[in-house]
Amino acid sequence: MTERSDYSATAVASPNIAFIKYWGNINEELRLPVNGSLSMNMDGLATTTQIRFSSEFSQDSLELNGRPIQGPALGRVINVLNAIRAEAGTPLFAMVTSENNFPSGAGIASSASAFAALAFAAVNALGMRASTERISRFARLGSGSASRSVPDGFVEWYSGDSHETSFASSIAAADHWDLADCVLVVSDSHKKTGSTEGHKLAPSSPLQAARVADAPRRIEICRQAILERDFEQFAEIIQLDSDLMHAVMMTSHPALFYWTPETLRIIESVRNFHADGLPVAYTIDAGPNVHLITEEKNVEQVISAFKNLDGIKKILTTRAGNGAHLV
Repeated sequence: MTERSDYSATAVASPNIAFIKYWGNINEELRLPVNGSLSMNMDGLATTTQIRFSSEFSQDSLELNGRPIQGPALGRVINVLNAIRAEAGTPLFAMVTSENNFPSGAGIASSASAFAALAFAAVNALGMRASTERISRFARLGSGSASRSVPDGFVEWYSGDSHETSFASSIAAADHWDLADCVLVVSDSHKKTGSTEGHKLAPSSPLQAARVADAPRRIEICRQAILERDFEQFAEIIQLDSDLMHAVMMTSHPALFYWTPETLRIIESVRNFHADGLPVAYTIDAGPNVHLITEEKNVEQVISAFKNLDGIKKILTTRAGNGAHLV
């Protein structure tokens, strides 16, 4: 460290949509997942985070979308900052200002982009020489899925069994496959049970052990489908994986029901449209909103098929995007 006492940086990161899901930890403090996962960054949706470390500050502070934040959310930010400060060798507190351009807490992975941007900005503000994998580890301490928003494009998060062995890396660049994600937003309200609490309930489901045991097979199928751009194989495996995660949620104690009647209506419509020849697949994170995955050439047809369904507030269309970066 130099003699300076003021460091700042601004970073942008996108949420990601998981094709093979993360649900449940073997270590809650480190957010080490029970299984690996695969995802795609969502271009155009972004969290922009500015961080300033300064000797002027007597404590860490967080502002999100123009509002000061306290409580558990600030605690998660401090947890990430403490890990970064420990490695950087600085005692400086930080002021964090963050903005999302999409709904927060509604199942569009806002925590993923938030903590990826935070970790990337903090590491760069302090001048640390850090690989993508190392920044991914820091981001994971705030939100497990945030580890996947640090690398570019199509990403695999390796479960590992320690802080050093659990990180994410890119398996293909954003332009490898022209997939698009049409997010059917049926609710932009903050979900009652967040993912952090939900992960803790996963072991209470009698289905979780079977889901986890089969995860390596699903990861292998999905990875190969992405690398070979095999949409039919890809569609089948991501829908199965999504259904398995939600089955665990629904059979946890207490049970978590993120789906709404609109969610179910969309699922049924996807299966019907696919059977009629429209290449589209669904996947759903911890929330009611449905991600329709298709190839770029089919986007207009997919939007046309679904835009008039009852209960859809809006459709956000994204493509594969890059990972966290400075602005």
